[in-house]
Amino acid sequence: MLPRNPNLNLKRTLITFLDKCKSMLQLNQLHALVITFGLSQDDLFMSRIVSFSALSDSNNTDYSYRALLNLQDPTIFEWNSVIRGYSKSKNPNKSISVFVKMLQVGIYPDHLTYPFLAKATSRLLRKELGVSIHGHVIKSGFEIDRFVANSLIHMYGSCGDIVYARKVFDGAPVKNLVSWNSMVDGYAKCGYLDLARGLFDLMPERDVRSWSCLIDGYTKSGNYGDAMAVFEKMRTSGPKANEVTMVSVLCACAHLGALDKGRMMHQYLVDNGFELNLVLRTSLIDMYAKCGAVEEAFAVFRGVSLRKSDVLIWNAMIGGLATHGLVKESLDLYTEMQIAGIKPDEITFLCLLSACAHGGLVKQASYFFEGLGKNGMTPKTEHYACMVDVMARAGQVAEAYQFLCQMPVEPTASMLGALLSGCMNHGKLDLAELIGKKLIELDPEHDGRYVGLSNVYAIGRRWDEARIMREAMERRGVKKTPGYSFLEMSGAHHRFIAHDKSHPSSEQIYTMLSFIVSQMQFGVLKEGQEHCLYGIEGI
Repeated sequence: MLPRNPNLNLKRTLITFLDKCKSMLQLNQLHALVITFGLSQDDLFMSRIVSFSALSDSNNTDYSYRALLNLQDPTIFEWNSVIRGYSKSKNPNKSISVFVKMLQVGIYPDHLTYPFLAKATSRLLRKELGVSIHGHVIKSGFEIDRFVANSLIHMYGSCGDIVYARKVFDGAPVKNLVSWNSMVDGYAKCGYLDLARGLFDLMPERDVRSWSCLIDGYTKSGNYGDAMAVFEKMRTSGPKANEVTMVSVLCACAHLGALDKGRMMHQYLVDNGFELNLVLRTSLIDMYAKCGAVEEAFAVFRGVSLRKSDVLIWNAMIGGLATHGLVKESLDLYTEMQIAGIKPDEITFLCLLSACAHGGLVKQASYFFEGLGKNGMTPKTEHYACMVDVMARAGQVAEAYQFLCQMPVEPTASMLGALLSGCMNHGKLDLAELIGKKLIELDPEHDGRYVGLSNVYAIGRRWDEARIMREAMERRGVKKTPGYSFLEMSGAHHRFIAHDKSHPSSEQIYTMLSFIVSQMQFGVLKEGQEHCLYGIEGI
């Protein structure tokens, strides 16, 4: 029979094993020993068990919570461990439930409790819950705690209430770098890039997070050129970039179509000793694919061991192939993905449906659409939109319209737009007119909706209706957004709008353009003369 009071050496041995624990399986075995030796209420052991099961890489926070509830007198450290564990989990709501339970049993929160609750609220994007947490902070007297204040700034910024975030920031008696970073990040997340940049410029000191927050903000708001400009400044006068910075920068390169710049960023990663993990490789694949360098994207993809790959990197490659109309290659890669044992997700099926749209594969698209349900997933708006696009492109506009009418979700502008395009391409102008009118009702401030219906009338030579649509657009004050193109040359980006003469080299550009046009006209004339001569010789 095992002794009920193990000696000091045994306790030290158990503590050593707990400190070296690497997995939940090992923890379960050690926990069983702790119970067997009558130490299940000993805080020296239980705090380690609760902490490991809640916070380790192989965590099981439900196990941690059960262990905590079996304690006669759990400490605030153990409660905080469980709350923190749930705040990082797939279900942050449980952090709030545990907090409520803690209050019910008479345990008072400390300065560490609230930041974990604020993190859970940030992930849930529930501002009303955050306000309640803030109320508890004030009642408990922790509002002046810098750690708590910083977490509240981040929480309000994540939930989109930048006014309250700024109030907490301004009210903090002592601000540190985290305070400034949280506020810059909040402005950036809420789309106030000018305010974010202004605060960034006022910072007494900056670290890699400061720069990354601003770059990420510019990237997510679509200001890709500004993102690249800030990164270039960071390279010359700031700290060394980290993985987060480079993901944003590669995303900016992808959307700009800046292949040369993207290659330079790839080389920057290599030169600065970055580990090309899955996140960075996925970003590189996305960048190369969006810039049209499919072979380079494939080279990065093939550099990953199948055993270490995940669904995100497969999605990036399948989607990249689909975008460039490489339908067979995209579908073949999906087959390879299945053989590798990678389980598809909603994005995988979206990429496959996109490939089918490019290839006019209606039956194959229906098979993949049904595959969502077979894999335990519910089709989202984007999947329905893709199915409409597949059928519309293939000329099955009546079937697409019927599918759209039978959907369990309301049709979106993108779905109707895809159907409108299909109707126009296949001469179904009656249905196109119906869809065009519906689009204007749905999105009356969008210039493209009026232009689309006007074009329908123009194709049908209904010039009066086409003119009326243009006039209706003008009366409503809707301005047509001019289209533009990008050109990358020697690592620099140049933007052009039709008839634009604002470029510093516009005079030389238009001179060269005139020369090219004249040469083309001369070539056409010369070819016509040669045809005439051949005709004479054949007489």
